[in-house]
Amino acid sequence: MADTFTAETLRFERELAAPVETVWQYLVDPELRARWFMGGPTDLREGGAIGMTMRHGNLADEADPMPERYAPYDGKAWSEKITRLEPARLIAFTWSGGEAGEVTIALEPLGDTRTRLTLTHAGLRGPDDARNFGGGWGSHLAVLERRLEGKHIASFWALHAQAEAAAARALGLG
Repeated sequence: MADTFTAETLRFERELAAPVETVWQYLVDPELRARWFMGGPTDLREGGAIGMTMRHGNLADEADPMPERYAPYDGKAWSEKITRLEPARLIAFTWSGGEAGEVTIALEPLGDTRTRLTLTHAGLRGPDDARNFGGGWGSHLAVLERRLEGKHIASFWALHAQAEAAAARALGLG
């Protein structure tokens, strides 16, 4: 289960310690989604909106100051368009209104207690997008894994720095 990164497409695969129904709720329930990514009002239907509110300071279980370069985005709220929806199996939505591509998250049950999650972000605008989103998705998925396992999260931003560095290396950027 290796992640693959190009300047145009990121693909992450994770085996999660929860049944597919639980993982699905963490994707579509705004309150649960806010615990690992971004919450926001959601009209859960194809063509509907999925809300995004950036409150990354709430992703860790301890005080976790936001790095200065992200501070201007704290509290920013917007929505993206749901382009595909297959309940408990797949959700896809635009990013930046489609300017930064489309995100597809597919779920596959692995028995009754585990789920394979595959996240693909396609249509990126180049290496800078790939590094930025690679770090973002990598860190958010690390938080999701820990939430589903009931583990403590000391710092989202430490996870983010690790994921961003890994994305840069994978892309040959440093």
